[in-house]
Amino acid sequence: MYKLPRRLLTILIVLVLPLSAQAAPERVGDFALLDSQGEFHQLSRYLHRKAVVVMSYAADCSNMADMVARLRDASARWEAQGVTFLLLDSNDTPRPEMAGHDLGLPVLEDDGQLVSETLDITRAGEVLVLEPLRLSLFYRGPAGGPLNEVLQQALTGSVSETVKPPLEGCEIQYPVRDQQLAKVPDYATEVAPIVMEKCAECHREGGVGPFAIDSHIMLMGWSPMIREVLLNRRMPPTQVDPYVGQTKNARHVSPEQMQTLIHWIDAGGPPSPSGDDPLAEMEFPDQKAWLLGEPDFIVEVPDTAIAAVGIMDYVYQNVPLPFTEDKWIRAVQYQAGDPSVLHHLVTYVTQPNEDFWGPERAQTTATRSFIESFAPGRPTATEYPAGTGVRIPAGHQLSMQFHYVTNGRATIDRTRVGLYFHDTPPAHERLTQAVGARFTIPPNDPDYPMHNQYVFDKDVLLTGLRARMHYRGKNMKFAVENPDGSLQDILSVPAYNYGWQPHYHLSEPVLVPAGVPVHVIGAFDNSESNPLNPDPYKEVPFGVESWDEMFTGYFTFHAASPDNNARE
Repeated sequence: MYKLPRRLLTILIVLVLPLSAQAAPERVGDFALLDSQGEFHQLSRYLHRKAVVVMSYAADCSNMADMVARLRDASARWEAQGVTFLLLDSNDTPRPEMAGHDLGLPVLEDDGQLVSETLDITRAGEVLVLEPLRLSLFYRGPAGGPLNEVLQQALTGSVSETVKPPLEGCEIQYPVRDQQLAKVPDYATEVAPIVMEKCAECHREGGVGPFAIDSHIMLMGWSPMIREVLLNRRMPPTQVDPYVGQTKNARHVSPEQMQTLIHWIDAGGPPSPSGDDPLAEMEFPDQKAWLLGEPDFIVEVPDTAIAAVGIMDYVYQNVPLPFTEDKWIRAVQYQAGDPSVLHHLVTYVTQPNEDFWGPERAQTTATRSFIESFAPGRPTATEYPAGTGVRIPAGHQLSMQFHYVTNGRATIDRTRVGLYFHDTPPAHERLTQAVGARFTIPPNDPDYPMHNQYVFDKDVLLTGLRARMHYRGKNMKFAVENPDGSLQDILSVPAYNYGWQPHYHLSEPVLVPAGVPVHVIGAFDNSESNPLNPDPYKEVPFGVESWDEMFTGYFTFHAASPDNNARE
């Protein structure tokens, strides 16, 4: 029998109960951070736990070791009963430095100190007991005192107010906050440039973002939501672990940029004394311009009707090509017919009798001809590495997968694909290796692990990576095996989101010698803690359709030249 998820059930109960019957602990905002091992943690994604205990950590505090030891003791007592224990690095220690600290508990990296600020943490050793469903604060105090009593009440749901015993410890300093609240960042010269670089390309009139940020007034109006999605890492999308590999399309907002935006918002979002409004004056590139000149061939994709509202299943299009001889693509550019609804698309070269999935339907590994994916934002043209190309054999077709989002207005999408050809065949063929798995995910499992590997039979250069799961995808990382059997991570997607499936172009190619395994490692979250999960009580099998699940890592590669004799 289908059961209501706990999140929905609680909301219904809260709506029915009279106000006088509701408990009144303080509330906190949702937040998300990576820990020092690169794992993703978000408060609201701990719904499968009764409570989350967070203690502020500052390595330079003299009695920090004793406070951590007391928290570990509490963890040993309560973890098995549904309480999660975490440390929060409130001093913004770089990961390489934190890696030398063996603390026995995950340490959240509070880059820029913004989560510590938002939680009003004032001292090292300050312990917060948080309830993930209502984002309630049950306790703020030391690791001793009434902490155990509050945790017992949290397990029985009997906490009625926030408990705040006296607290001692080293004071946490917030120098950037103090500086920027004393002298608020200037909207025109400091805030608007960040928004123009990171947000406005999608959040503009006619863009895929659900609202436009095209003036100071609009930025002010949406500032509470902007603050929220920055702190819980929903935006900007396609974020990868900044400590693992390098990619050109990560869309990171740096800690310094986050501080500028959030402190400006917290100060009330004042306009610039100059009166300038760069967002209102921003001009966008022509979405219909061919950036590399007129293509050698333009693929006219059949029209797709987009409804005004609702959630659309993926749209698949097989597009015949007229070529009677092999063609070699050297570059490609997508022109979205209606960029306000086209969220992303993926294109393969396939045989006439194949569909989009081709051999992946039946095989856990498959070598495929992948052209490129499309993501919203500034128009781009992808030029393949010198001496490489994607081959279109005579008589083959393009198979395309489209993801659309509705925006309240019915429209027609007429996407075009511009192909640029080599005059003569290049030295190397650009291919993609799909490395997948077969599985069945049990119900109510918040961390179902996955792992598969593949061995290339020749030296290759990896130039791009793409993660593919569905609604229950949790995380995925890509690694190359070292001679001693250890793994070298080359890219990590710690908070996978089915709505965003970019092809990550590596800033530098990675050489993988013949016979060396590459690995795809990750996990599914088939629990109520996953806000995208359609039904946490369902057992989920493998399948290429969205109502099933996939676990596939894609390695874009080409053969290495003889002079590539060391891993780059």
